[in-house]
Amino acid sequence: MAVDRNALKKWEKVREFALGMPGTTEEFPWGETVAKVNKKVFVFLGVDDGSHPLGVTVKLGDETAHAHALASPGAEPAGYGLGKAGWVSVPLEQKGAPPAELLCDWVEESYRTVAPKRLIAELDAR
Repeated sequence: MAVDRNALKKWEKVREFALGMPGTTEEFPWGETVAKVNKKVFVFLGVDDGSHPLGVTVKLGDETAHAHALASPGAEPAGYGLGKAGWVSVPLEQKGAPPAELLCDWVEESYRTVAPKRLIAELDAR
């Protein structure tokens, strides 16, 4: 399966953005790439090896952002019951997929829902 170059570029931008947040670590549970803060996942980045379509899963507490993310082509509440907690899976290879800038906004929103206050203060000070 060929990797969609445009989607991969977006994925790389989002990954880089996520890893630039204060106190963030990158881990690979279940063979997936995730970004964590304070031992809690704030973005699931899936895999970039072409075995699955590229996508990101973020937790959006803001109702407007949540509705906007769900309106993206192919987006759906995340599996394993995470959707009930505000997690949304957004595919990157669909026609009309969100631009990297918007995805990064959602990653920041997701980060803010799980990061400790001191790290959010550090982010706001940047």
